[in-house]
Amino acid sequence: MARILLLDSASCRIDEIYLYTMKRWGAEQADAYINGLFNVFAKVATHEVLSRPVPAEFGVSGFFFRYEKHFVYWRYLNSGDIGIVTILHERMHQIGRLMDDFGLKD
Repeated sequence: MARILLLDSASCRIDEIYLYTMKRWGAEQADAYINGLFNVFAKVATHEVLSRPVPAEFGVSGFFFRYEKHFVYWRYLNSGDIGIVTILHERMHQIGRLMDDFGLKD
C-alpha cells in the first residue's frame, strides 16, 4: 500500500491551522481538528475519501477533497506514494496558492 507523505507546504499549513485553531478555540479543539486531518489522510490510499481531479484551469496535476473548512490537495509521487501537497482554507485564493505549493511559480 502507498505511504502518505506530507510535503513541506502541507506541513507548514498544518502548523498554521493548528496555531490558528488553538488561539481561537483552544488546544483541545486544535488537537481534534489536526487528528481528524491525519485520520482522513490515511483514507486517501484506500479510496475511502472521495477525491476529485484538480480542475485543468489550475494548471497542476493532482487531486483534492474537502475536510470541514479546508481543501486537501494531493498527488501521486514518482515512488507511487501519495504526497499531501497543501491544505487550503475554503476562503483562500486557491489558484495562486496551488501554483506556489505545487512549485509552479517562481
